Amino acid sequence: MVPIKTVLTDSEEVTQLFSHLEFDGKKLSHQPGSVLGSTALIAGTTVGAGILALPAVTLPSGIVPSTSGLIAVWLYALVSGLLVADVTLNTMRTEGRASIGFMGVVEKILGKLGARLTGGAYLFMHYALLVAYITEGGEILAYAEAKIGGVQILPTWVGTTTFTLLFGGIMYLGREKFIEKLNSAFVGIVIVSFLGLLFLASRHIQSAQLLFQNWSALGSAISVMSVALFFQNVVPLVVTQLEGDARKIRQSILMGSVIPLIMFLAWNAVILGSVTPDMLHGTSDGRTVLDPLQILRAGGAGEWLGVLVSIFSEFAIATSFIGFVYGLLDLFKDIFSITQGKFSSRLPLYSLVLFPPMTLGTLNPSIFFTALDYTGTFSISVLGGIIPVLMSWKQGQEQEKSDSTNQPLVPGGKVTLIVMIGVALAMMGRQILSIY
Repeated sequence: MVPIKTVLTDSEEVTQLFSHLEFDGKKLSHQPGSVLGSTALIAGTTVGAGILALPAVTLPSGIVPSTSGLIAVWLYALVSGLLVADVTLNTMRTEGRASIGFMGVVEKILGKLGARLTGGAYLFMHYALLVAYITEGGEILAYAEAKIGGVQILPTWVGTTTFTLLFGGIMYLGREKFIEKLNSAFVGIVIVSFLGLLFLASRHIQSAQLLFQNWSALGSAISVMSVALFFQNVVPLVVTQLEGDARKIRQSILMGSVIPLIMFLAWNAVILGSVTPDMLHGTSDGRTVLDPLQILRAGGAGEWLGVLVSIFSEFAIATSFIGFVYGLLDLFKDIFSITQGKFSSRLPLYSLVLFPPMTLGTLNPSIFFTALDYTGTFSISVLGGIIPVLMSWKQGQEQEKSDSTNQPLVPGGKVTLIVMIGVALAMMGRQILSIY
């Protein structure tokens, strides 16, 4: 255990809390985390299957309004991530710890009640997103199976069940190293197909689509945008990797969130620009949400573009599915105090993680957008808005009582916190009113 040290500049800003030291033969070597590695962690966490829902929810508003909305939601997520980093840094310093997780920070500041509320939101988010990923991944898989086999569209439950048993079975039977390599390969496929998709789709952009604007329809897209740009749960890990260096942490959070934002903006523009009014009028599949990706997958803008959209969509879902299955497994291991690697507990654990979302997805195959909507409204509002604000507010009050002088990562003080929590409550209120 390396003792924590505090290095102060003239402005009293904490620049490094501790050092990662490892024995290398007969001497100690410094093993600091890199800004590049932490940036990649945040970017990789952010770029997931949430990107697939963006075109469907931004289509009614148009490219210009949805671009403005994405930038606004990114700014909110950036401030939220910096708040989480700030309270994590202060908690590590006061507790004398070199590492602490998101749930650990919440419990230290907000107590057991706050930790239970956060745990409930975390559990709901994971289950809701797994339902979304299984239903959408299953639909794409069933469509591909039918097209390759030259048969009619298979029942939706076939695709949902196949997707769950295929990818869930691989995770259950495979070793962690194998899953890690497989996931890396999937990420590579996602990157290559994404670049190819942007290239092909940009050739189909219609200038008329770029000019369409309906600002009144933007509000319904905010919750899904919040899901797509969520990364706050990995911020404590970034703080640990970068040894509590405030400057490096700020850089990593900024760059790690900007990269997905640029990807989302480009993706949103080329997909919406490629879907012409004729394609939209020619679709009537009974969906409550008109999905441009569904139109493009069916070959509405060319066969090769449709193939690339299908490949990108399926593997983006697969990488997100793997990450969230592992996240839920770790949560249940902590709840039930299960020893890591205990094989006898694997089947009950995987059943608890996979069968509830698979069952719900089978009973309601069109739940993809609804699941993402409710996740963004409630879970992300709590985890990315209310909880970070409450922690920062309470920690600030404790620092005022102790006359502590820490340089915050987020400017604006209580005004910023009030705006943040106001936005989160407004999102939740809007969703509740829409139910009634």
